[in-house]
Amino acid sequence: MKTLYLDCSMGAAGDMLTAALLELIDDPQDFLLDLNTLGIPGVAFRAQKSVKCGIHGTHMQVTVRGTEEDEQMHEHEHEEEHQHGHDHAHPHTHSGLDEIEHVLSHMQIADRIRREVLEIYSLIAEAESAVHGVPVSQIHFHEVGAMDAVADVTAVCLLMEEIGPDRVVASPVHVGSGQVRCAHGILPVPAPATAYLLQGIPSYGGEIKGELCTPTGAALLKHFADSFGPVPMMRTERIGYGMGKKDFERANCVRAMLGEEEETQREEVIEISCNVDDMTAEEIGFAMEKLFEAGAREAYAVPIMMKKSRPGTLLRCICDGALREKMVETFFRYTTTIGVREVTTPRHVMKRSFETIETPYGPVRLKISEYGTIRREKLEFDDLSRLAGEQKKSLQEIRELVQKCRTAPKE
Repeated sequence: MKTLYLDCSMGAAGDMLTAALLELIDDPQDFLLDLNTLGIPGVAFRAQKSVKCGIHGTHMQVTVRGTEEDEQMHEHEHEEEHQHGHDHAHPHTHSGLDEIEHVLSHMQIADRIRREVLEIYSLIAEAESAVHGVPVSQIHFHEVGAMDAVADVTAVCLLMEEIGPDRVVASPVHVGSGQVRCAHGILPVPAPATAYLLQGIPSYGGEIKGELCTPTGAALLKHFADSFGPVPMMRTERIGYGMGKKDFERANCVRAMLGEEEETQREEVIEISCNVDDMTAEEIGFAMEKLFEAGAREAYAVPIMMKKSRPGTLLRCICDGALREKMVETFFRYTTTIGVREVTTPRHVMKRSFETIETPYGPVRLKISEYGTIRREKLEFDDLSRLAGEQKKSLQEIRELVQKCRTAPKE
């Protein structure tokens, strides 16, 4: 599975994501020429070589009518103003969502890309609307910031189309720390619109002073990332570095890694457990049955020694996170415990599939598990058990008969 991993340990901005993805494709110069013929009013793209802390990468310079947006780590990326507070003496023109739609309608891009760009830009407008408590229709952006964001979002959408990953995974997002100056005054990092967009996305601050993640970067991650976490098990084939303009003590870049992910699944499961010393064996068995009925993937009991040298039992179930409350209720209802423990743990699962083996006695399923070059095959016990009962044979005899059917030459 073709997987794209985005390392956002120094945040994310639209130009940084564009530059990192540009380094992953075969013909970046031809792609850059295409970007400059999209028809975004006054916008010009220019890829520049950049070095941060000894690492070579690309900085994407985007100018609007010859002006590059002030990059104090994109402090002024979206200096928004809504209509009832608009300063008509302001020398800059402003763009609302209607104007953005108009611009997109005249751009030389496929309809599906146009819809995707508008969807992402609408996320930014929605965030500004929620932060300032006004309708989206009343949110206006400075022209330079608006066209810069449209350019970044369009470029990333086109690059994602070019790369075609099956899955996009991003690291937790470093947002920076301190304060940021915008049109409304001095605000905490992350800026309110960025914080709104990052809801539900793992993020963190740190010692670095400055705005590391911008609204455009947050909106792009929210739209494209299928999940957030560490680098998955993958064979990396290409790496791209998208550089920011500002220098820090750490390399100011987004790193994009493209490769083939191993055919395994990584997921998280919940382990819920309790200790009891006043339940009979029958009661423990009954409680385990109820845990399975409630949806537990696994449940088991382990003899333990508890306080006051009392022999007791550890009861534990493994379940999906969505079943957490149901499992806790089951523990309290069917055991004598007055408290349960919970642990979230990662789980790696081999790729699994089934084949059906036709035998003179009936079909038998073969479970196949694979991970890289590792392959395991196992006849399904329930099918063997059913045939053994029907044929009045032992499990071993049925297993041998099925294996003969597998190895018999095809007619």
